[in-house]
Amino acid sequence: MSKDTIVAKLSDVFRQHGYEGASLSKISEATGLGRASLYHYFPKGKEEMAATVLDRLHANLEVNLLKPLQGKGKPLDRIRAMGKTIDLFYDSGNASCFIELLSIGESQPLFQSPIQQTLSIWIDAVADVLVEAGQDTKVAHYNSEDAIAQIEGSLILSRCLGNNEPFKRAIANLPKILGL
Repeated sequence: MSKDTIVAKLSDVFRQHGYEGASLSKISEATGLGRASLYHYFPKGKEEMAATVLDRLHANLEVNLLKPLQGKGKPLDRIRAMGKTIDLFYDSGNASCFIELLSIGESQPLFQSPIQQTLSIWIDAVADVLVEAGQDTKVAHYNSEDAIAQIEGSLILSRCLGNNEPFKRAIANLPKILGL
């Protein structure tokens, strides 16, 4: 099994159980690997596994979200493309937010810095599109934070209600939330 496949399975385990709930038994069951094999790939254990998943998330964000936002085209079209990408990534609101799950409990101090970096890059990229669309820099930054908060909050609400409509509305309303 390739390391990419293992990381994808790890991502699913962390999304389903959170950092604290992702026991080595659950990880082993999901990956089909024994503890020795897991430690072969990840000598530092669960912390390294989660960090690798977070690194992969950041890399996917760069390729699938940031590059299109920084590309050519009308700002509104790029924001709509971002919404489609987010919708796909979060399975229309059915998948939990990995960033949120790593930002609570014992994992919070371990991953606060990379999570903060990832979110700051995303916020700045959206704000840059809004500035290009004519918004004041400060307003663009606030609107970007509001939109990302709406997306992230709607994921939590969707999970808690067992209904992905809040997430779907957040994605559909992105242009409005962003003032476009």
